[in-house]
Amino acid sequence: MQPGTPPTVTPFLRTAAAYAWRILIVGVLVYSLFAVLGRFHEIGVALFLGLVITALLRPLADLVARGLPRPIAVALTLLGSIALVLGVLALVGEAVAGERSTLVREFRDGIGRIEDWLERPPFRLDPGALGGLQARIGEFLSSHRSTLISEAVSGAHHVVAVLTTLALALFSSVFFIHSGDRQWAWFKEQLPGSVRERVATGGRAAWRTFTGYTHGIVLVAAVNAVLVGIALWLLGVPLAVPLALLEFLAAFVPLIGSPVALAVAAVVALAAKGPVVAAIVIGLIVVIGQIEGHLLHPIVMSWAVRLHPLVVAVTVVAGTIAAGIVGAVVAVPLVSVIWSVHTALREDRTARKAEGEAAEPE
Repeated sequence: MQPGTPPTVTPFLRTAAAYAWRILIVGVLVYSLFAVLGRFHEIGVALFLGLVITALLRPLADLVARGLPRPIAVALTLLGSIALVLGVLALVGEAVAGERSTLVREFRDGIGRIEDWLERPPFRLDPGALGGLQARIGEFLSSHRSTLISEAVSGAHHVVAVLTTLALALFSSVFFIHSGDRQWAWFKEQLPGSVRERVATGGRAAWRTFTGYTHGIVLVAAVNAVLVGIALWLLGVPLAVPLALLEFLAAFVPLIGSPVALAVAAVVALAAKGPVVAAIVIGLIVVIGQIEGHLLHPIVMSWAVRLHPLVVAVTVVAGTIAAGIVGAVVAVPLVSVIWSVHTALREDRTARKAEGEAAEPE
């Protein structure tokens, strides 16, 4: 290289640098977006729940609106759904209240059976160890009573936040169900004309994927809950209905939620019915996990969410690290929507390019 001659940059390095600064800008934008969402996460969660409610209830509202004015159809759909949810919760509360005395007796006897089991081979636990542990727990609760009470009182703030989030979710879902298409049309009109078609294409793909995922995960969760409820009822495990409801809610966290809920059921079975029934419940964890992973998810979810199981697992863990249980629930549909939008825009761009080449004169 002659003196004074500028250094030669290889094409590979030039291309890598061009991608690098673009990736940095995208990373800053994504970080800024998550920072804003973290600051106002209640609003983000409320809007997400509003979209979930819309995805579930809009088809029903459209059906009812064929015979009634749309505002009345939306009101009847939402009020009927709220009544159904409250009825299920009342059923669960009634089941717990009806089994309270039996539960107390079975759990007391079950703890005694567990102590005897742990004192025998192969564990050979010191008979005074569990008694000493119970005494230490009681002393801890007594000495930290004021701290626990203050924590419970401060938890009222979180209860108010949850209720506010639910109220905003219901409020937003009313407008989404009633006139969500008009709101989307208004949003597109505010954009430059050069990008409206691409935004429309991405929006259709995003909503199709989101509604498909929502319907699919609800169906998977319902099937899991029914299987768990029937199995626990046949085994005579107490709290079968509440545990089935826990399984339904936990199934919204793919791959992780269902085993955690069944582990809770196994602990209840161990305390109430002994290690044999608990071992059967643990076997259920494996069986239902296989049914969910190899039958329900491929059949129900494959047409809506095209993600590899490894991507789903990494996404759930990353969402949990970033935003706790809310992040675990939101992460998979968010990544699925982003991927579907990317795929739809890529296919649209390829189709336009093919049309342009076909239109060129030979």
